[in-house]
Amino acid sequence: MSQIALSQNLPSDRRLLLIASVVMAFAPLSIDMYLPAFPAIQADFGASSGEVQFTLATFLVGMAVGQLVYGPISDRYGRRRPLMVGIAVYVMASAGITLAPDVASLALGRLLQAMGGCAGVVIARAVITDRFEEKAAARAFSIIMLVMNLAPVLAPTIGGQILVLAGWRAIFGVLALFGVLCFGLVLKVLPETLPQERRASRAFMNLGGTIVALVRNRQFLGYALITSLSFSGMFAYIAGSPFVFIGFFGMSPQDYGLLFGMNAVGLILAAQANIHLLKVCSGRTILALGLVLNSVAGIVLLGAALVQPSEPLPLIGALFVVVASLGLIGPNATAAAMSLARPRGTASALIGVMQFGVGGIAGAVIGMLGNGTALPMTVAIAGLSVAGFAALLLTVRPGPRKTL
Repeated sequence: MSQIALSQNLPSDRRLLLIASVVMAFAPLSIDMYLPAFPAIQADFGASSGEVQFTLATFLVGMAVGQLVYGPISDRYGRRRPLMVGIAVYVMASAGITLAPDVASLALGRLLQAMGGCAGVVIARAVITDRFEEKAAARAFSIIMLVMNLAPVLAPTIGGQILVLAGWRAIFGVLALFGVLCFGLVLKVLPETLPQERRASRAFMNLGGTIVALVRNRQFLGYALITSLSFSGMFAYIAGSPFVFIGFFGMSPQDYGLLFGMNAVGLILAAQANIHLLKVCSGRTILALGLVLNSVAGIVLLGAALVQPSEPLPLIGALFVVVASLGLIGPNATAAAMSLARPRGTASALIGVMQFGVGGIAGAVIGMLGNGTALPMTVAIAGLSVAGFAALLLTVRPGPRKTL
């Protein structure tokens, strides 16, 4: 199948984008929906808070490692079948969690759940770049971002309501039903986007060599680092902001929810703006603009925490720009990285491993450095934002692009 522009064959394009958005939502839904249930899980199992938080860590590990499995397999066997296998694993693991007898079983279930759900994340990226050329792919990733960002906004509220009505186990029952819905959607609607003649028969056996070649491609590595660092900045914000605004500044959970929603709206508006900017600008120009905004806002954020540590408004303003600028960074960096690489499933897997690996490290650092103030979160976000801009300057340079 030749790559096409996003405006062609619009009905099938919309279906493809809908499916990609839905299956990429496995990660944010599975992370955010059960967060309100942490105290209930702790009480039910008589576990420590650290043991309950470990179930989130196992999920992140599964998301990172599993992508290295599904990426090469999708390059060898096509996109549909591995995606359906992954969703089936996700459904069975989610259903199994509803019967977990202890916190260790829950952690194992979360690992398996991630090992299935990660197929949606890694294969959706490959499907988009199978189908669309780079600029259209950047618009497609912007549209997906618009849909996906509803998940972290709505998921905690939905999870909290399910918790009140039916208990924490029902949250995973709902996730299992969501997986069943996705399975049916993929089975009925998703076309195979990787034709037989473009498949890599030795993709899994050549995994190590392919990863080495991808890492040695300086421009691919630069774009992959940019996506990973921006993703990790978002993860640092999600992990640290409740403790900063609720714990340190005394904001009510309702007001924090409004703040979280306001930042999500900023991200959605930036992603929408990116779609229109791509009609008149290159993705690399928009990416550079986004990184400048992100790094300047990150530095202002850290400065506000140092100079006015007891004043929340400067932090709120800087955070809005930090989060919104990701709508200009993520779609363009992802599309550029994926356009440079073959096979695309393995390239998508490497990007995913980098994202969840750096994101997990960022979350762990915030936890270790936590001192009850905004400083650990702001240091992490500022450092990641500046590192993203540095990655652009050091690795992505003008000139011919080397495609693997």
